Amino acid sequence: MTAGAPLPLAGLRVVDFSRLLPGPYATLVLADLGAEVVKVEATEGGDYLRWMPPLTGEVSHAFHALNSGKRSLAVDLKAPAGAALAAALVARADVVVESFRPGVMDRLGLGYDALSAANPGLVYCALSGFGQDGPYRDVPGHDLNYASLAGVIGLAGPADRPPAVPPVQIADYGGSLWALVAILSALHARKDTGRGAFLDVSMTDGALGFLTASLAPHIGGAAAPPPRGADVLTGGQPCYRVYATSDGGHFGVAPLEPKFWGAFCAAVGHPDWLKRQYGDPALEGELVALFASRTRAEWEETLAFAGACCQPVLRPDELASHPLHVARGNVIVDAGGHARLRTPVRPRDAAPPGRAPKLGQHSAEVARELGYSDDDIARMAADGVLLDASE
Repeated sequence: MTAGAPLPLAGLRVVDFSRLLPGPYATLVLADLGAEVVKVEATEGGDYLRWMPPLTGEVSHAFHALNSGKRSLAVDLKAPAGAALAAALVARADVVVESFRPGVMDRLGLGYDALSAANPGLVYCALSGFGQDGPYRDVPGHDLNYASLAGVIGLAGPADRPPAVPPVQIADYGGSLWALVAILSALHARKDTGRGAFLDVSMTDGALGFLTASLAPHIGGAAAPPPRGADVLTGGQPCYRVYATSDGGHFGVAPLEPKFWGAFCAAVGHPDWLKRQYGDPALEGELVALFASRTRAEWEETLAFAGACCQPVLRPDELASHPLHVARGNVIVDAGGHARLRTPVRPRDAAPPGRAPKLGQHSAEVARELGYSDDDIARMAADGVLLDASE
């Protein structure tokens, strides 16, 4: 994308019924690429993420990060008038994203069959924990549950301790990213057919998809999987591990290929290690002692640009000021003054995104766009069907 060019999804209309992380991250990426996203929220409390600490003012930092540049329509979908308003909104939309348990939207009269009858070109993405069918379709869960059943947790951490809880919501973000692939693919197909699609995206399936290469030797029973933590890429070899430095910092060491291992041995002054890369149990202790002999900063000066696949392990509070992330523009500030990470596909020269909306900030605005009069809006607000928090 060239500087000053229109964003690629400008003109695309997205209605987002989801909450918390997976769906909102998917629609954040769509918004960052120029789509108009209307976030449909309950009139009481809205998206649960709004009030989950830590807060900035009355709203969570996470909500700001995941919802900047969107509009908020606060409506009671259980009320017939509220469901009718939402259906009218979807009738002019290109994409719907929802993350309710299977069957909830159908019971509200807002399932794919009903909505696509009025809008045949609608791309409808149902993002759920375990998918729209199968024995787990109605079972509640969170990222740890999905990643557990996907086999991801079973690979995490050394064998002499319980599996580790990942620091990133692998299934949640995995579901988001696979949803984006499915949505954009369906929009591309619609150009020829004129018809949309129903997309069944499971967060468990999404996490499982990340293991395609890892499980290749094992999924069909051709080879027994190694013990947890014993595979090359899970810490089973000294040349792919994290080592502590003398000041309490850590260094990520990953010179897997011979040329990178050779660069590493040269940089640390140990050409005698060249032929000891694999299958030498004593090498681990020597590497532990080596990295414990200097500070993280000293090792960064030696290794960061040595072509040896070694980099410092950054703490979260160091990210915004690190030269890599500064140069790449990876931290941006929205129109409300809230810092967040740039989604990787967002153009670096794009204007700052809009602020995250207040609950119901755009309810009246959206209703007017759909042809509702001010009297209609006032009546729905008085009946508790619509929350109007317009400024």
